[in-house]
Amino acid sequence: MKKLFFGLCGTLLLMACEGSTGPAGPTGPQGPYIVGSVFEIADVDFNPGNEYSFLGYFSDYVPANVEIYSSDVVLIYLNEGLVNGNDIWSLMPQTFYLAGGGTFQYNYNQSVNDFEIYLQGNVNLDALPASYTQNQIFRIAILPADFATGGKVNIENYDSVISALKTQNPDFKIFQLKK
Repeated sequence: MKKLFFGLCGTLLLMACEGSTGPAGPTGPQGPYIVGSVFEIADVDFNPGNEYSFLGYFSDYVPANVEIYSSDVVLIYLNEGLVNGNDIWSLMPQTFYLAGGGTFQYNYNQSVNDFEIYLQGNVNLDALPASYTQNQIFRIAILPADFATGGKVNIENYDSVISALKTQNPDFKIFQLKK
């Protein structure tokens, strides 16, 4: 019993000992405070000369301090116009059904270096009205995978994504660029 008592006292004594705090260590480097990046590309035209596609390189659009990782999620939204003065953004791919029964779609693919936005369909793309092929506006959102796939944000809703980005990073800005 005495051994247990002395063992317990010894343990308490060691836990109660506290030395001086000592000098603070060096401050580590400050990383960029970015939770995602969004930029806009305006005046995109689709025609036979560019095979109904637009190829962009992330390095041309995002600031140098933004690194894109293979695990990041890239979402591209098509501007479908204005309603009550507010932009309407639709997550791609977006399919359009034509009166004659044909369909076409805005779609995209991407790597860690670039992205391609393109039109495809079962109709003659040359015959599409200019409202579908000229002066298109897109917003590209590059999001960390845990942000985009965590189920906390409805990625189908552009406003929801932007609101969540602004909440997590008050300095968040959309880069508005022309092609």
